[in-house]
Amino acid sequence: MRTRIIGQEFIELDTVDSTNKYAAELLTKKKAAHGTVILAHEQTMGRGQRGRIWRTSKGLDIATSVVLVPIGLVAQEQFVLSKIAALAVHDVVAEAMLVSVGRSADRVRIKWPNDVLVDRRKVAGILISNEVLGGQVISSVLGIGINVNSSDLDADFNATSLRMETGIELDRMRIVEHLCQRLEHWLDIHATSPQPIHAKYAELLWHKGRFTDFELDGLPFSARPMDVDPEGRLMVEDENGAVKAYGLERLRFGTR
Repeated sequence: MRTRIIGQEFIELDTVDSTNKYAAELLTKKKAAHGTVILAHEQTMGRGQRGRIWRTSKGLDIATSVVLVPIGLVAQEQFVLSKIAALAVHDVVAEAMLVSVGRSADRVRIKWPNDVLVDRRKVAGILISNEVLGGQVISSVLGIGINVNSSDLDADFNATSLRMETGIELDRMRIVEHLCQRLEHWLDIHATSPQPIHAKYAELLWHKGRFTDFELDGLPFSARPMDVDPEGRLMVEDENGAVKAYGLERLRFGTR
């Protein structure tokens, strides 16, 4: 692994129910250092947002978890880890498309709170579990799933894969290494100043500045995404020009 920290401790599993669960168990036993990466060639019961199952096709896709032990990260700002993970995944997807078939990186966007899309189709999902003690994040597990070489995907989720987008079978292990490199890149930036991370994430936000359909407290709501605040709430401007921030418990994108 051509990195300094992320992935230097690398655990490769043939099959597992959940890489995040496996990583959490290692943390409980104090057997996972900062930067440990767990990769499963098959994940059977991975979790997505709102309790959905995130499965991977054996040997075709990426199901991985990265253990972080942040220093000095306060609980109120923990969403920055989601931003870092999303930016790293964005970079990996965008470069895979560019190098493979010369497709524009402009087609790759980050959909709040935890998806990476190609156009309107989901190519990757992120699920993060943080342990907080005394107002500080003492450990984090970044769960990342990327559809790489699958072609038989659930149409209900409007999903895609890198192979479906490029028409080319890609080397999963090279993509995992690139992911580790981009995670390390954004973590290094955060150690200096988080501002570039916030700015880049906002720049890549799906539907930024465009009115789109939401559900707010279960009711139809039209607004345009503007940014994400430090607590991870989506800041939107409604049709009356008012800007407010909402969490996932109240706001979600409308069905497509």
